[in-house]
Amino acid sequence: MDNASTDARGRDRLSDLWRAWRNRSRGRAAGASTTGNRMLATARRLAVYARPHRVSIVAAVLLFFASSAIDPLVPALFKWLIDHGFKADSQFPVWPIPLVVIGLFAVRGALAFGGAYLLARCTSDAVLHLRTDLVHAVMRADASLYLHLSPGVAATRVIADPHNSINSLAGALTAVLRDGTTLLALLAYLFYLDWRLAIVSLVTIPMLALVVRRVQSRVLSITGQSYDSQVRLIGIVDDIARAWRVVRTFDAAEFERRRFTDEAHRLRRTTMKGVIAGATMTPLTQLVASTGVALIVTLALIDAHRGGATVGDFVAFVTTLLLTIAPMRHLTDITQPIVGGLVQARSCFDLMDTPPEPDPGKIELGRTRGDLRFEQVSVVHPGADEPALRDVDFAVPAGRTVALVGPSGAGKTTLINALLGFVMPSAGRVTLDGIDIAEVRKASLRRQFAVVSQDIVLFDGTIEDNVVYAQPRDPARVEACLRAADLWDLVRSLPEGTATRVGTNAGRLSGGQRQRLAIARALYKEASVWVFDEATSALDSASEQAVHGSIERWRGTRTLILVAHRLSTVRHADRIHVFAEGRVVESGRHEELMAAGGLYASMVRSQVIA
Repeated sequence: MDNASTDARGRDRLSDLWRAWRNRSRGRAAGASTTGNRMLATARRLAVYARPHRVSIVAAVLLFFASSAIDPLVPALFKWLIDHGFKADSQFPVWPIPLVVIGLFAVRGALAFGGAYLLARCTSDAVLHLRTDLVHAVMRADASLYLHLSPGVAATRVIADPHNSINSLAGALTAVLRDGTTLLALLAYLFYLDWRLAIVSLVTIPMLALVVRRVQSRVLSITGQSYDSQVRLIGIVDDIARAWRVVRTFDAAEFERRRFTDEAHRLRRTTMKGVIAGATMTPLTQLVASTGVALIVTLALIDAHRGGATVGDFVAFVTTLLLTIAPMRHLTDITQPIVGGLVQARSCFDLMDTPPEPDPGKIELGRTRGDLRFEQVSVVHPGADEPALRDVDFAVPAGRTVALVGPSGAGKTTLINALLGFVMPSAGRVTLDGIDIAEVRKASLRRQFAVVSQDIVLFDGTIEDNVVYAQPRDPARVEACLRAADLWDLVRSLPEGTATRVGTNAGRLSGGQRQRLAIARALYKEASVWVFDEATSALDSASEQAVHGSIERWRGTRTLILVAHRLSTVRHADRIHVFAEGRVVESGRHEELMAAGGLYASMVRSQVIA
């Protein structure tokens, strides 16, 4: 009874193992099928970029076919020479032979060059259009994209990935056309020489297909892992480059080095796995091909011994057969570049498919007066327990100066984001000249605002380029805005003046100079509403007063919104709104709020004491 139970348990165990293996096999097959479908969809999307160049691609294919058609002429020439040129009584002329051989290869090279050139031109155009589409996708993407996409990774996706992807696939296509057509031409000549031996030579094709399929699935898996690791490595380098001051301040160089090294080692391991998987393709296919060659040579020798073929026939057949090995090897080597190119192309399309920023508005605004109103506006961020804004209700008449003050996290920046359309109110509405901004196209809405935020972003160009940014160039206005921003004396002292390059994010300027340059850029824009979000926080008192004095000259001609923690900068505002926990808790002029003795008065007193 015990033996029977043991046998039953053993059978159950074997049955469980069989089911587990079968389920894993089905899972791998399903995964491979899904991955294959994604790759096929990626290839179809890439084909869209090739359609405008159909004529050039067809011409390239014809040139490659014409080039490959010359290859069988070489063994045919050898056959003819052996059969007729090596006889003792031959009257065959010798001197034309070198010219014929050189001419054949010259024509073949010219035809191959023409095909390669046409494909390269199509490739470069496809890379250009793909990059352009990617940049457009990044610029119109919803703000959530920038929460997980670092600048370095974005640059790689837009610049490197299209080039690497399309060039890898174009190289593979070139190999297919060059070597594939050569192989077809050689096979056709083999059938012409001896169709029976040629059929025998095709016995190795199913074996080659099996080898290629097994290795290809391995390469596909490893290439995806390698690409993901490379993206993470780029993100680490981007962090180090952007935050180098933080890294050094925290003495974190060793920490970052370990983080980089760990990921670099991980990338190296996956890369080597891919190289090993790809490298096995050539010896395996050569082994299979050599088996076929050995069989064919043996049969050809037997046939020759029976008097069924001449020496020239044998040399031509074997030479042609040996010539097929090189294109067959090259064709088996294209798996890795094809897979790698499709993986990178898929990442490009994933970025391109990022949902765009919602823009349901239809109204196009002309120049507005700048009359703003917040009507019971509430904002709840996704996943937040508490609203960032609660029932905010106040007006900013055109030409008035309004200040928003309050502790950090009180909702001031959220209000500005709602005003610019970066955040949609959960309740209430914001109007500009009586028009609900939700009904206005976002590009048209944002043209009405000039913003200087607390996070200064400048561009790697000249001082004038940064002031003029995306606006018509007017040197007189540039000077006026630089004077208003208290930066003209510095610019005038520079050898190149406004043509001085400022470096990446204006790294050649001090913090205060960068902030004043951003203010000059905002002043240059012909906008109805100017928003200064902590715009003078990095300035000393003298520079701050100079900037505010210059801004005062525009007072009454623009609607000004000042967001500030330093309350000395908002004393002369027409109205001050005090925020706390997402609400407006006080409103009034400076004198009125000080007399009320509320939150604003306590904030002023604390800054005076400090």
